[in-house]
Amino acid sequence: MGYKEENYLNLSKSLIKNFEKRNFEGYYCSSHDEALELALSLIPKGASITHGGSQSIKEIGLLDAVKNGNYTYLDRGLAKSYPEKRDFLAKAVLSHTLIMGTNAITMSGELVNIDGIGNRVALLCFGPEQVIIIAGINKIVANVDAAIFRTQNVAAPVNAIRLSRKTPCYDTGHCGNCHSEDCLCCDIVVTRHSDIPGRIKIILVGENLGY
Repeated sequence: MGYKEENYLNLSKSLIKNFEKRNFEGYYCSSHDEALELALSLIPKGASITHGGSQSIKEIGLLDAVKNGNYTYLDRGLAKSYPEKRDFLAKAVLSHTLIMGTNAITMSGELVNIDGIGNRVALLCFGPEQVIIIAGINKIVANVDAAIFRTQNVAAPVNAIRLSRKTPCYDTGHCGNCHSEDCLCCDIVVTRHSDIPGRIKIILVGENLGY
């Protein structure tokens, strides 16, 4: 184990203790292959699965695994219009598992997520029986303020390019605190505690994942 890897392990141990105080279940995997195996072990065969717009779940192969596995996969990509997205969300609320990434994790264990239409954070807050979050080591920040800054100035500009959204951050590479029609930062949600113990499961990965 190298110096960085040992530090990632120690950092994750500290975070997992803080997760426990918040009724979150925390895990650490040194690689994305290990994280994929763990995530799949937490999902019963035949379970209904939905997902948030996450690069991290794609990068470790989790999204493809659930699409092609023995599960009932609810494909959010089929919903194009706002009414279709509302119908999809209604079905997704009753799903067994939500798989997603997170925009940031604070050192004290809070999850910070920023959303456009709000469907991802809505399902994180309520609905699916369990939420499995895949988070690279790059998502860990000092506190909520740093988490919001990271999301708006690191993740949002890249997502604006990926989604072809006409926002100030698309052009400048940093947050313009906009109210544009294509705004990606409509909802800022801090998840500080889970009312249902163990519903939220966070798999920390000793790699950089997502944006």
